Formats: sequence, C-alpha cells, structure tokens
Amino acid sequence: MSLIIRPATVADAPDMSRVLISSITQLCTADHSDDAEAIAAWTRNKSPLGLVEMLSNAELSMLVAERDGSVVGVSAFNRDGQIQLNYIAPSARGSGVSSALLAYMEAELVTLGYAIATLEATATALAFYERRGWHVNGPQATGRRVNGYPMSKTLSSSSPYSAFCKCTMSCQRSNLYPTAL
Repeated sequence: MSLIIRPATVADAPDMSRVLISSITQLCTADHSDDAEAIAAWTRNKSPLGLVEMLSNAELSMLVAERDGSVVGVSAFNRDGQIQLNYIAPSARGSGVSSALLAYMEAELVTLGYAIATLEATATALAFYERRGWHVNGPQATGRRVNGYPMSKTLSSSSPYSAFCKCTMSCQRSNLYPTAL
C-alpha cells in the first residue's frame, strides 16, 4: 500500500475534484458549519473544469497523492512560496497522506530557494500545521464566508525525500521517478 506523490495532470481533474469537494464538505465542518452558501463559495472552483484552469496556471504547482491507483490527496503551492491547497479524501484521514504532501511541498519550496513558506490554514487544519512546525503569524482573515489563519514556517534544507534521491528533487519534479512513500 505505497503512496505515490506526483505532479497532477489534466486527466486527474475529475478525481481531484472528488477529493477536494468531499474533503471540504465532510472534513471541514468546523469551518463551514454545514452552511450551503459557504460550501458553495468554497467549492466553486473545485469542479473538474475549475481544476483544469488551475492546472494551466504556470505559477501554480499541483500535486496528487495516489494510493493503490486512486487519488487520495491534492495539494498545490505557488511560485511565491505559499502553499495553496492540501486536502485529502475522507477515507485517507489519519493515514499520513496530508503530512507526506506537506513534506513534499516544503522540500520543493526549499529547492526553489525559499527559506520561509506561508499558507492560510482552516480552523480544521490549524492544529495539524502547528504540530508540523508552522506558526500563526497574524489574526484570522476576515471578509469571506470561510476565513483562515495566516501561518508561516522556516524551512529546513534537509528533506524527507533524501532517502529516495540525492539529486535535490529534480527527478521528482520532472516526474521521471515518482516518489513512493
């Protein structure tokens, strides 16, 4: 039951949509309180077509985590050193998928030259990030139906992927050698 993290493709869009929408609707109730309008606003761009549009954004790197051939996690980071997405299928909760995606993105950001990464955590994910060394660095955002907490982390140049490859992640970035965890 290995986990493979790889760059997302257009062919993954339907599975990515399924993971994102089920994660938001089932796992993030602390954030949306089952408010249909809040859920609709949050998932508006999470359709397969919305994900194809995201995948076409050259400033955004999107990843999927696969277990036994099924997409169980979706993540993304941008070229400004910000983690944009880190969601898992409800069936994968507690299995290490989100932690593996986060570690992969952190290692990629180090490779891109970032010493500090940022993200905006949901109330649901706040403790998850804090346990992994992230720190709240400002007040909760306001003005949206679902407001997150700005967080940052000083990144380490040591990578959990060094056991797989000594080439500073170039094989994983090029998808020549997908990472199996």
